[in-house]
Amino acid sequence: MTLDVGVIGVGMIGQEHIRRLDGGTGGSRVVAVADADTDRAAAVAGGLPTAKALPSGEDLIAWDAVDAVVVTSWGPTHEPYVLAAVAAGKPVFCEKPLAITQEACGRIVDAEVAAGRRLVQVGFNRRYDPAHRALKQALDGGAIGAPLLVHCAHRNASSPPHYTRDMSIADTAIHEIDELRWLLGQEIAAVQVLTPRRSSRGGKLQDPLLVLFEMADGVLVDVEVSVNIHYGYEIRCEISGETGTVELADPAPVTIRRDGAAAGLVPADWRERFALSYDIELREWADTAAAGRQPLGPGAWDGFIAQVVSDAALQSLHAGGRVAIALPDRPDLYAGPAGP
Repeated sequence: MTLDVGVIGVGMIGQEHIRRLDGGTGGSRVVAVADADTDRAAAVAGGLPTAKALPSGEDLIAWDAVDAVVVTSWGPTHEPYVLAAVAAGKPVFCEKPLAITQEACGRIVDAEVAAGRRLVQVGFNRRYDPAHRALKQALDGGAIGAPLLVHCAHRNASSPPHYTRDMSIADTAIHEIDELRWLLGQEIAAVQVLTPRRSSRGGKLQDPLLVLFEMADGVLVDVEVSVNIHYGYEIRCEISGETGTVELADPAPVTIRRDGAAAGLVPADWRERFALSYDIELREWADTAAAGRQPLGPGAWDGFIAQVVSDAALQSLHAGGRVAIALPDRPDLYAGPAGP
């Protein structure tokens, strides 16, 4: 069965997803697009064999020809679009954040629980990265015994002009927040954000940050967030356990030796580093939606918890100190291990 998809928001990430969903390896095609910039939506639709540009995201969700919805629009618009998709009974893939406040995320969770069916998947793509999956497999298989410490780094070569201090947590470290919950199978119990010496390349930003997480079982995690590190885009994760360590391998595909030095190529940005994870993520989501099954990947509850932890980290960034995190009871709809 071909899954007919509508995409709301056709900026950079929207067009990346369209490329994968239309004519890719899976059985999906894009039949509708919508964007606040209607000219851009028309241009994108014109480049697709079966797509139509619709006046609004609401029109796209309501159109009978659309089987499933992808939301890649501006963050504050996510909540109404996801709620409309849930009300229409259509599977919806929403790029992070699920919504920009805990309260908005909670309303999506409540709507899904009331519907009695999981329809929402959130775009935490690291769960689909082959390297991260191998890391989790080694950890779950007992290769290093019980985990004790985790060391992570999230590094960007540079940040765009609109990037703010809060985005270091809400847009960048939020990936580590979901990754840690998934890798360790534990909730985050507390967080503290420390502010090292400021980089001269960061302008008015406080860059870098050091984020310390305490997991519910006592594992301690440090995450370096550097968004103006110049040399490239790099994601690191090393887990130290009772009998050894396991870490992500060097992302460089080759090592070049010349002029008395050896060097590897570092990815330029997230599109290069996580190209394969996006391929897998969208294919698995589309295949699941086409089969009428509930999504196996990170869902509305994961999006809600990520926002709760992100808000606690922002509280620490602004006011200082350790912030304990109290989580509500998980609804029965989301019982079971976090997928995929």
